[in-house]
Amino acid sequence: MKKVMFLLAGLFVASLSQAQQADNKPPVKKIEVTGSAEIEITPDEIYLDIALREFKNKTTKVEMGTLEAQLQKAVKEAGIPAADLTIANVFGTNYDNWWSKKKKDPDFMARKQYRLKLSNLDKVNDILGAVDAEGIESVNISSYTHSKMEEYRKQVKTKALQAAKAKATYMLEAIGNTIDGVLEVQEINTDNYSDVQPVVFANSYARAANAESMDASSFKKIKVRAEVRAVFFIK
Repeated sequence: MKKVMFLLAGLFVASLSQAQQADNKPPVKKIEVTGSAEIEITPDEIYLDIALREFKNKTTKVEMGTLEAQLQKAVKEAGIPAADLTIANVFGTNYDNWWSKKKKDPDFMARKQYRLKLSNLDKVNDILGAVDAEGIESVNISSYTHSKMEEYRKQVKTKALQAAKAKATYMLEAIGNTIDGVLEVQEINTDNYSDVQPVVFANSYARAANAESMDASSFKKIKVRAEVRAVFFIK
């Protein structure tokens, strides 16, 4: 029994000694800062929605097939892959209903929306100019991004962390200290956004013979921003 009591007492003394040593250990000296960075990039993936609509030219009806052929030919002549021109919408409750109405009512004006993927807007005027203007119901830039967006996001995160390190360095230098490695890094926010709303051009745009507003200047650059929190040891 006495041996057990001596053993317990020894363990208690050892634990107390360790606790005292821990209490006597100086606190970790550290500095916590945030860093942010932002870059601007020009989009290289632009999605253009082109809505076509049949119409009557005096007494002759211009069919959807004619308008589609004009658009497809213009896209091909612009050097754009055929796969980058896709059907975005066939207006009506569903595709079958669209054709049903067309068959039953000869005056029914079919509508179809195409989506064209572009790397820039340099050839847009030539493409639209090759399609009968009366058959273009509307044109709008629905969205845009960059094909290497993830690389830019990594780049801006790196710059944000470098900014945090630079901030900690000059703050400590002001009081005669230096950093001694990193303790913790936390990503606060990373996003990409643009100040620009989708650009919309009505049919009047398509009819304008000298329309030149639909080009790269229609955009502002995409902004990619990151912010991090970093904790550094103080030497």
